Amino acid sequence: MQQTGQGSCCVTAILEEAQEKRHQHLKQSTELLPPPQRMSWDSLSRDDLLRPTIRRASSLTSSSPKSYETPMLGEIQRMLWTPVPCRGNVNEVWPNLYIGDLYIARDIEQLRRMRITHIVNAAAGRFHIDTGAKFYKDLPVDYYGVEADDDPKFDLSIYFYPTAKYIRAALHSPRGKVLVHCAMGISRSATLVLAFLMICENKTLVDALNTVRKHRGVCPNSGFLSQLRDLDIRLMSERGRGGPLNL
Repeated sequence: MQQTGQGSCCVTAILEEAQEKRHQHLKQSTELLPPPQRMSWDSLSRDDLLRPTIRRASSLTSSSPKSYETPMLGEIQRMLWTPVPCRGNVNEVWPNLYIGDLYIARDIEQLRRMRITHIVNAAAGRFHIDTGAKFYKDLPVDYYGVEADDDPKFDLSIYFYPTAKYIRAALHSPRGKVLVHCAMGISRSATLVLAFLMICENKTLVDALNTVRKHRGVCPNSGFLSQLRDLDIRLMSERGRGGPLNL
């Protein structure tokens, strides 16, 4: 009996240690950013700007619609526990579609060298990253602002379809290159890109997450994940009926 008690204590200690590590990881990811610093072009590693080897999704998603079921929220969150390197301030996660943070969004020279043509600011507004179209007046770019809070209670889903439509049109424009950014490039901007892949590229939520996380360590908050899950259920239902998507 004494040995059994010791074994239980060991298991409990291991579980508590694992939970503490996850807590620390989440805490670090939500800490305030340091003051913006100018980023040199050479600081971007070659891997940051590698073009993803991704099949254009005019075809069906890799998960068969007949066998696919939208995972529960807890299962989706567990997918995000797998460590993925963020790989710098900006990453191409889909052909000509980039996710980045506030540093790349404020670096005019970087954007010019990357030949970005469209910018989606998922943290627009006076109390967030208040760039706006005037900030980019010296660049030949089109600006699209979304005033969103990185708060699980914030309804970002109202922007899913308008932003997806904007990104799709931008990518179809001549030499179109789109940067979607927020403060850290892991929650708000990632959520909008995931929604675009689901709506316009026929991805399931799981496929979209796997696609993006191959190139950037994104981690939408629980509220945004729940909204993406609702979108996934709706899209699977519409595609199962063979109905058109309402863009």
